[in-house]
Amino acid sequence: MINFANAAFVKSATKLSEIPSLAMGEVLLVGKSNVGKSTFINNITNKKKLAYTSSKPGHTQLLNYYNIDNKFYMVDAPGYGYASKGVDLDALFGKMMDEYFKNPRLKLVVVLLDSRRELGENDVEIINYLHDQKIPLLILFTKCDKINQKEKAALLKHIKEVGVDDDYFFVSSLSKINIDKVKGYIENIVK
Repeated sequence: MINFANAAFVKSATKLSEIPSLAMGEVLLVGKSNVGKSTFINNITNKKKLAYTSSKPGHTQLLNYYNIDNKFYMVDAPGYGYASKGVDLDALFGKMMDEYFKNPRLKLVVVLLDSRRELGENDVEIINYLHDQKIPLLILFTKCDKINQKEKAALLKHIKEVGVDDDYFFVSSLSKINIDKVKGYIENIVK
C-alpha cells in the first residue's frame, strides 16, 4: 500500500531531460490555472504546505516533481487558460507538455476541472489529445462542496454532450470527499 503522506518535493524541471534520475512511474496533474492542483497535492498527501498554493492564477510555471513514498512521482504541470504580465500559460503549457507527453514513465494524467464551470475549449482539447495518444486519464471535479446535486447532474450531462466519458471523481479540499478513492485509483495504476 502506498503511504501518500510520505511525500516530498524533489525538483522543478522545464523539459524531459531535467526530470529526476530515479526511474519511477509518473502521475501528471493538469488543469486550468487556479483549478486547485496544488491544493489537491496537499490534500492527497495530507501536508498543508507541500505544494505552494496561490490565490493568483499562473503561479506554477514549471513541472514540479513530488516523490510519493518512493513509489511514483506526482507531477504538477503549469496551468493553462491564463495570460498575465507577459506570461502566456497556454504557450508555456504547449511547449513544455508537447515533449513531456512522450515520457515513457507517464502512467496516468489527472485532469482537474472546476465543478462550478462547464468544460472550456482548452479542457476538451487536452482530454481529446490524451484520448488520441492513448494516455490513461482520470477526471477530478474540484470544489464540489460549492455545488448542489442538481448542478452536479447538469455538469455530468454537459460532459457527456461534449463527448467526455472517462472515469471521474468529485473532490473537495474542505470535506476531503473521495480523496481515499482517488488514492486507491492511482495506486492501482502505478503498481
